[in-house]
Amino acid sequence: MPTISMFYGIIIRMFCAPKEHNPPHFHAYYQEYKALIDINTCEVIEGNLPKKQLKLVLAWAELRKEELLADWTLAMNSELPFKIDPLK
Repeated sequence: MPTISMFYGIIIRMFCAPKEHNPPHFHAYYQEYKALIDINTCEVIEGNLPKKQLKLVLAWAELRKEELLADWTLAMNSELPFKIDPLK
């Protein structure tokens, strides 16, 4: 699962597999926490993150939605997704 972005100790990854389940999503990791985030709605599908880190991840996802959806399309075709700029 390639890392597509990192910021403030948060790692963002996306599986590269045609059979990955919908809806389009990415995985966010912070220390021992993990969450799956729906790209279209910018909501947590599964798992959790501390409140501060969750706000950062959701803000980043809103800003990068088009890039995330493009990466999802690549990943579903078993291609490596592009790196996406971190939250600054």
